[in-house]
Amino acid sequence: MVEAERMIKGTTKNLGVMGWPIAHSLSPVLQNAAIEKAGLDYVYISLPVPPDKLKEAVAGLKAMNFAGWNVTIPHKQAIMAELDEVDEAARIIGAVNTVVNREGHLTGYNTDYIGFMQPLEQAGADLKGKEAALLGAGGAARAVIWGLLRAGVKSITLGVRNPQKASLLAEEFSQYGDIRVLHWEDEAFDEQLGRTDLLVNTTPLGMYPHVEGMPPVDWAKLKTTALVYDIIYTPARTRFLREAEEHGHKAVNGESMLAGQGAAAFALWTGVTPNLELMKKALRAELAARQK
Repeated sequence: MVEAERMIKGTTKNLGVMGWPIAHSLSPVLQNAAIEKAGLDYVYISLPVPPDKLKEAVAGLKAMNFAGWNVTIPHKQAIMAELDEVDEAARIIGAVNTVVNREGHLTGYNTDYIGFMQPLEQAGADLKGKEAALLGAGGAARAVIWGLLRAGVKSITLGVRNPQKASLLAEEFSQYGDIRVLHWEDEAFDEQLGRTDLLVNTTPLGMYPHVEGMPPVDWAKLKTTALVYDIIYTPARTRFLREAEEHGHKAVNGESMLAGQGAAAFALWTGVTPNLELMKKALRAELAARQK
């Protein structure tokens, strides 16, 4: 949290996160903790922006010389039309979560895929030539797919409950790698689990407060050495991850992804690499406080 002795001055540079609603966002907690630790003259605030006011909000932030801001639901796609430039990764993913203002030139980036890959890289997971399976094909899956393709995976299988809808997403990314879609309750998906090196839950099933939810997985079919990753961070150990650990799999939650995407955005705005462990610590403390 921001300490009382931190002063906002005339020289202070402004950052923020825009969304609707936005009061629940953890980004101010993460970013202000990192700003304070780095000793920078910045402040990061929440920016409630209804969908019909997005164009005016972007123009206003530019006019007020905000150094940059994060973008969350429901603006990640719509904001792309309001920017001067969109980074290649963000364009391919089809969503912007970070905007940088360089002397009035607004550039959009996507740091979600960086945050997703960070804990895998820290764990020494070499995914080149490996097979991955994703549960779900919603907005969150897009950054995950791009991160895995950049890491050189051999193939990605999307296990979903609506294959027809998911096939459109697979088709978008097909020029960059081998992606196929299966119903997550089909025998073919169970067979794929036996070849899967990384299984990722990109759905909200199991997120607080509905903690008993999870996608259908036959753990007996999953490759014994497979790493299991849930991008949910509240609770820290979802039912999906608990069951994975009970079946002997190494498990990763979404805490590092959230902190990692924030750290990558911080570096784009300030040119400074933030203290990632401090950001995770601030995140855990805030989540604990909110759940009391």
